[in-house]
Parts: sequence; C-alpha cells; structure tokens
Amino acid sequence: MSKVSELNRHWTDIYFHLHYPHKEKISHQVVRILQLVDKKEGVGMNDIASHIQVSQNTASEHVKRIIEKKFLTKERDTIDERKVMLRLTDSGRDVLHRNTSLDEEKLERVWDELDTSEKEMVEQAFKLVSKRAKKCFSS
Repeated sequence: MSKVSELNRHWTDIYFHLHYPHKEKISHQVVRILQLVDKKEGVGMNDIASHIQVSQNTASEHVKRIIEKKFLTKERDTIDERKVMLRLTDSGRDVLHRNTSLDEEKLERVWDELDTSEKEMVEQAFKLVSKRAKKCFSS
C-alpha cells in the first residue's frame, strides 16, 4: 500500500469514528455547494455550476432548493449589482458543520488521550497539510 493510500485510509478511519451523527437528510451535492460557499469568497451561480460540473440551470435549481431550506441567501454584489452572491445562513453553517466536521466531544476525548508531544505533532501535521492543500488547490 502506498503512503498516500495509507494516509487516506487513516483519514477515513478518523472521520468514520469521529463524525457527528447525521440528523437531516442532505445530499452530497448540497454539502459540496455549502462547502464552496463557505470556503470561497464571492461565490455565484457560475462558480456552483463549475464546481459540481452541471449546467447553470441545474445549479440554479439546486441553489433554489437550498435557499428554500434556509441554508443559503442571495445578495447582490455591492460593486456589480448584476451579480448575485451566495451566503451561508446560520442554519446552513450548522448543517455544513454537522455534515463535514468531526464531533468535537469525540475529538476532545481522543485529544485528551494524547501527550503533549503527540498533540504538537498532530497539530503541526494538520496545519501543514491544510496549508499545502489550500496552496495547491485554491481556485
């Protein structure tokens, strides 16, 4: 097994054991849209269509349903009022957190099991991989 495959297996083990229980029925497509809006500034319909690789009409339908669920809002761009920017609502932020993050109580229990040097090592590793991922794949 390659080091990358091994790292990926460890990551999926971590997520499997430490994720929040899923409360609401939400599609993977919706999660990807909410993540994009959360992680990137000034997201519009073209960005959504490109990110999930669908037509602009299909992206618009997805966004319309997400807005109806009150996970997103539309706002006019202050510089170019022809553009519509999407923003997460508090409810959207909560749903995204529960569907993509680790359960902080579970993570806290694992964290408490680590000694000081292990905590530093884990923190540095996560910071480094996060930094490089942002650098390599920012778009």
